[in-house]
Amino acid sequence: MKKEQVVNCQFSVWYPIFKKFTIKSSILPLPQNVIDYLLDDGTLVVPEGSSSSQQTHNNTSDSEADDDVQWSDDESTETVKAPEFPDFNAKVLEAINALGGRVFPKLNWSAPRDANWIALNSSLECQSLSDIFLLFKSSDFVTHDLTQPFIHCSDDDSPDPVISYELVLRKWSELIPGGEFRCFVKEHKLIAISQRDYTQYYHHISKQEHSISHSIQGFFRDHIQYKFLDDDYVFDVYRDSCGRVWLIDINPFGPVTDSLLFTWEELTSASRLTASQAQDDMPQEEGPAFRYTTSEVTVQPSPCLSYRMPRDFVDLSTGEDAYKLIDFLKLTKRHQEAEESEGEA
Repeated sequence: MKKEQVVNCQFSVWYPIFKKFTIKSSILPLPQNVIDYLLDDGTLVVPEGSSSSQQTHNNTSDSEADDDVQWSDDESTETVKAPEFPDFNAKVLEAINALGGRVFPKLNWSAPRDANWIALNSSLECQSLSDIFLLFKSSDFVTHDLTQPFIHCSDDDSPDPVISYELVLRKWSELIPGGEFRCFVKEHKLIAISQRDYTQYYHHISKQEHSISHSIQGFFRDHIQYKFLDDDYVFDVYRDSCGRVWLIDINPFGPVTDSLLFTWEELTSASRLTASQAQDDMPQEEGPAFRYTTSEVTVQPSPCLSYRMPRDFVDLSTGEDAYKLIDFLKLTKRHQEAEESEGEA
């Protein structure tokens, strides 16, 4: 994998080429002060004025809660001021509104798929800049884009290309995970197709294996093949309930991209790839090897689980579950009282 291949897989490079076959999107240049904020390891503070909707609060409940909780009035406590990006915020809100009010955010290459645990709805759906910042600041994938986009390239001795970072906003679409597939292209030839959400078993995939493979091959042949800038690449597609195929993303052909149900050793070797249902005594059809999860026995945990925090911790930190917060405060109070009793004894 060369650095040029990584550059060619930026969203703003391939989107104009395949705009008719993918989801409507907007691309906004990312100001340097926003990049600095995203890379700041300090306390996550959502910028003021970046929300598209006004939050309502119950003043009575708030005042009652204030009576129960002893807040610190230590004057030495440092107040963290939220940064402000009024011009950028206005452009983002304008783009979000133009895309229907709900968007899926990403940078040049990656989306914050590893950070959906921190959102209140556990979704990547965003309606404001604050929603986007919350996901981006919590995502290792986004940090990788900003700091190490060429880490797995074989030509690491050559100077890194200059990257103009961009915020990509894609019109929100309810995609069924069982309809997503990752396709591997080597020397302009589609060699492999993998179920995208390989951690789950989808019965319809095994029933429609041949029609799914044929529709993806037809889409590749008619709209993708020989039109992308590189010979080797990986592209993601979505096949809807009507059998139509849509382009979702394009990624570099190399270890920086998850090979899912294949291995990169298989994909880069000259050996013939086998499909999920291939048997030694049965000849395999010509065309790409198609692999998918064949039964519930082979279901695996999501690889993004390693990026998550315990759900109870998230509920406490966001105030999503008030009862957990009350229980936590009661437990803390009992613990303090127990320590005081031991000290008096």
